[in-house]
Amino acid sequence: MANGTIGLSHAHFMGEAVRLSRENMQAGRGGPFGAVVVRDGVVIGEGWNQVTTTNDPTAHAEIVAIRRACEAIGGFSLQGATIYSSCEPCPMCLAAVYWARLDGLYYANTRDQAAGIGFDDEFLYREVAKPIDQRSIPTIHLPTSEAEKVFDEWSKKPDKIPY
Repeated sequence: MANGTIGLSHAHFMGEAVRLSRENMQAGRGGPFGAVVVRDGVVIGEGWNQVTTTNDPTAHAEIVAIRRACEAIGGFSLQGATIYSSCEPCPMCLAAVYWARLDGLYYANTRDQAAGIGFDDEFLYREVAKPIDQRSIPTIHLPTSEAEKVFDEWSKKPDKIPY
């Protein structure tokens, strides 16, 4: 909000995200991160960091919450919903927030605070901004005519579901 105050509902939902981060961290289920997706005042998806318990490097709290919310509503657009995260999202999670079309994002701890406890995403923020040929992982454009044909087929597909 413009004046820096947080309404009761925002505080409540942020509290849920923080609760998930603490409970699951203490239970040994992952790092200290939690998130909830809320639509119309109802939590439709919740998540906590599950990277080490699922051996899935994409199982961040926000990603898990978004996946569960989409499953709950039976769709891929979370337009009209808001996500509350116990920490500022990493670049992957931030992109997922945009892809999911969430209307808002609230976070508690900052990325600098996360870096202070060993979760430093600054490298990723810098890598994404670099030209492709300057990234630390070799990223090679290898075009094929078959790949182009698939895109051409998609552009002409009458029953496609655009997203």
